[in-house]
Parts: sequence; C-alpha cells; structure tokens
Amino acid sequence: MTKLQRIRDILLGLIMIAIAGVMFLFQESVYWVIISVLSVIFTFEGLSTIIYYFTMARFMTGGRSILYKGVILLDFGILTGTLTDVPRIYVLLYLVAIHAFSGAVELLRAREAASYGGSWKLKMFHGILDLSMALICIVFIRRLNIAVIIYAFGLVYSAILRIVSACRRTKLVYIP
Repeated sequence: MTKLQRIRDILLGLIMIAIAGVMFLFQESVYWVIISVLSVIFTFEGLSTIIYYFTMARFMTGGRSILYKGVILLDFGILTGTLTDVPRIYVLLYLVAIHAFSGAVELLRAREAASYGGSWKLKMFHGILDLSMALICIVFIRRLNIAVIIYAFGLVYSAILRIVSACRRTKLVYIP
C-alpha cells in the first residue's frame, strides 16, 4: 500500500466516523439517507465488479464467480433502492440478513486463516461482532430507530478497521 493510499484510507475512515456521528444525532431523519447510501454502494460495487469481469476476470481462473458476485451485488443495490416505500421492519430484517451473512462469512474466513497459520483474530472478532449486531436487530425488532444506531455503529467499526489496516505495515512475501 502506497503512502497516498494510506492517507486516503485514513481520511475516508475519519469521514465515516463523522457521518456516523451525524447519524447518531439525527436518527429519525437519516433513515432514508441510509437506504439511499446502501443502494448506491451496492449498485456501484456490483457494476464495477461486472465491468471488471468483462475487462479482465473472464480470462482468469474462477472469473465466473466474480461475475456472479457482481450480479448479486447489483441485485442487492436495486432491491435496497426499492425499500423506501416498505415498512421499516422489513429494512431491519434486511439489515439482520446482511449482518448475519457477513458474520458467518467472516467466521469461516477466520477458521480458514487459523488452519493455514495466518492472522485470524481480527476476522474472528469481526464475525462475532456482525453476528451479535444481527442478534441485537432481532431482539429490538420493534424499535425502528435501532436500524439507524446499528448502521452507524457498523460504520464506526468499519472506519476503525480501515484506519487500523492503513496504519499496519504491509508484509511482503518473497519466494526464493
């Protein structure tokens, strides 16, 4: 990671923390912003992954999985964009599904990293935190402002991880 990328990640992390602070302050009026931001992020990520597939990944081994990932992310983006007119409880269930899936994937990645002798503790903590946020969403499913609080907490956590990874020294692997 270059110094410019490190600075960019640190600044992006600080901006994410500031946005989460605004979300904590104005919980009721931020709900539609969260839906819009999630929709734009998923749609943009899906489109960029599909473009990556058609420009490079179709020639790679396992490139078709990148296409599938792009289509699924694009579908999530479109689905999230249509959630503005549904009751907020469905959005909370959607948030539960996203955190539960993300937590399960992180736990599996941590288990795989531990079996290979890599760094797994941060991944394990991330997975447990995501699963606990999904559980909190289920417990407080009737309180609709919980969705905003959980999203803001997840944003702060992602920002902290981004800043930590930007400050971490990059390990280089040399193959003799």
